[in-house]
Amino acid sequence: MGLFSRRDKAPKAAADDQPALSSSQSKTSLTSASSSIVINTSSRIINRTSAGTTSTAGPGTPLTPFSPTMNSALPKVDMPRPPDPQLDPAGYLRSIGAVRERCQIVWSKALKNDLRHFDVDMAKFPDVVSFVANIIKRDYDAPFASIPSHGRYQHFGVGGRDRIAHLLATWPEDMVDNTEKCKRMLDLFLVSVLLDAGAGTKWSYKSVENGRVYRRSEGIAVASLDMFKAGLFSGNPANKYQVDKEGLQQLTVEKLAQGLQSKPGNEMAGLEGRAQLLIRLGEALGNKEYFGEDGRPGNMLDHILSHPSTQASSVIIVPLPVLWNVLMDGLAPIWPPSRTAINGVSLGDAWPCSSMPQPAQSPTSPTFSPFPNTTGQSNGIAPWESILPFHKLTQWLTYSLMQPMQSIMKIQFAGQELMTGLPEYRNGGLFIDMGVLTLKPEDQERGLQHYAEYCQRTGIKAVEVAPMFEPSDDVIVEWRGVTVGFLDQLHMEVNRALKAELAGGELSLPQILEAGSWKGGREIAEVSRPNTKEPPILIDSDGTVF
Repeated sequence: MGLFSRRDKAPKAAADDQPALSSSQSKTSLTSASSSIVINTSSRIINRTSAGTTSTAGPGTPLTPFSPTMNSALPKVDMPRPPDPQLDPAGYLRSIGAVRERCQIVWSKALKNDLRHFDVDMAKFPDVVSFVANIIKRDYDAPFASIPSHGRYQHFGVGGRDRIAHLLATWPEDMVDNTEKCKRMLDLFLVSVLLDAGAGTKWSYKSVENGRVYRRSEGIAVASLDMFKAGLFSGNPANKYQVDKEGLQQLTVEKLAQGLQSKPGNEMAGLEGRAQLLIRLGEALGNKEYFGEDGRPGNMLDHILSHPSTQASSVIIVPLPVLWNVLMDGLAPIWPPSRTAINGVSLGDAWPCSSMPQPAQSPTSPTFSPFPNTTGQSNGIAPWESILPFHKLTQWLTYSLMQPMQSIMKIQFAGQELMTGLPEYRNGGLFIDMGVLTLKPEDQERGLQHYAEYCQRTGIKAVEVAPMFEPSDDVIVEWRGVTVGFLDQLHMEVNRALKAELAGGELSLPQILEAGSWKGGREIAEVSRPNTKEPPILIDSDGTVF
């Protein structure tokens, strides 16, 4: 059985690739701040993927090595401490440990209904817990051990076809060993994740393989796989199944548009930003320490295995910060130069936020420009303290790249608890659509005005009007910060709600993300805004954040 296969007492034939939602058959009614949301969480769905689609594995589907596995108990591994923010604020804000620590400040304000841009109704939080727990019970059999960790791999299986297993099966074991297979998966997954920002409402992708049409994250996954198999990202004539610096440096907006089937009437949002991101990735792959002589993302495997912190005995154990530092340091050149910086060091996905402690000279407008290059203190508060780090794409990469290394190379990663829930619009939208968060009127008005201007600028017809902001806007930064805290709280409370079914076990945060919050955010968006299926707050994205 592949990852997408699960048994049910009453198997159903696979439907077309449509979300299994039916308000007319619903037995669960949940009330949001603005309307009564009715969604089906009672019927059992066979072979349901993270995309919210039904699927069945066809005959002859190869056995996939990417099976959900529960880590055995690892020996104690001391994690390196993050840099001291007073001595190295940029290093601290770029560390994985800083994300949860700093987001807890915004979350604690939310618990007191003291956010700047949102009203908070914690009385609605139990509704979110019940909603997510019911989705998990609907889609998986107790004790839920078959739930995979959140990762890019699941998106490649949209429609019930395990495309990764099929691809792996085409490489003979006597010609392509496990190390090379893992490297190829790392190459593919990294590029696919970097392309995985919001695609917009107009874009779809017709599969080269079966002619079916896919959208959103799954569409981008299938498109990236087709481009990978065609050799678009490879500069090596002897191996088209790789990503390397030469291949990416030859990439153009036009080539990427062709690969994504982006054209008038089917435009991919933020196409140029995505292309530039991959071109800059080609430059970053020149770092031989991480990516080897031929500049392949997959060569990070050699660096990780040879790292002095890696323990290799009967089981290979890698401290998670080893992988994290490869991605943060090795990929640092890919982020746009306009991003927040301290003393000339780009912080990546980290932004000033008015809900954080503020030095006296900090700006108070709702939209911040990149942070000034200074580390001096004012009124006892250092400037770095006003910055909120997320590193969403890096975390999404970390979750996703661990999958092939765990499954193919049997590597265990210690310190996975340092990772957080992903602060993106599906997870965050769940809390808005369920009524826990409500955008304040003045921000709602400003966001609607932005959306009107966006529609006028792009020629897009407004179907279901929603407030829109740029990724750097203080509304978005605060929303993302509180989302990280709420996901931790949701993780704890869903485990409590499913205690009887778990029979002494516990779901990890990545399992909650995969089987509950991300899927729940998408499904409730489909019910709340059935025409566009967009989140409750729109992002005017450049294709490099969401």
